[in-house]
Amino acid sequence: MNRGARVIGPASEEFMEAVRWYEAQRPGLGAALYDAVNTTIDSIEEQSEIGSVVHHDPQTRRVLVPRFPYQIVYHRHGDEAVIVAIAHLKRRPGYWKHRN
Repeated sequence: MNRGARVIGPASEEFMEAVRWYEAQRPGLGAALYDAVNTTIDSIEEQSEIGSVVHHDPQTRRVLVPRFPYQIVYHRHGDEAVIVAIAHLKRRPGYWKHRN
């Protein structure tokens, strides 16, 4: 079933910051992160139950981004996946928990 995905402001901002950082490290790497995240979001839109359940809350899930140390954390709300974080796996774990 095709569902929608919506990225909240803070998640979008942290994503763009990561893309800029990777691009500054090596030209083209930021674009690779951008593509990997968008491909993962497309997968979430197609099948929102693909993510692993986070903290025993079946509505909060995460999917790892291939090739990069990032996860996409989202809440399922009906037919929509609300992306609350595009988070580095090693930095500030759980900082996104207060986001809706």
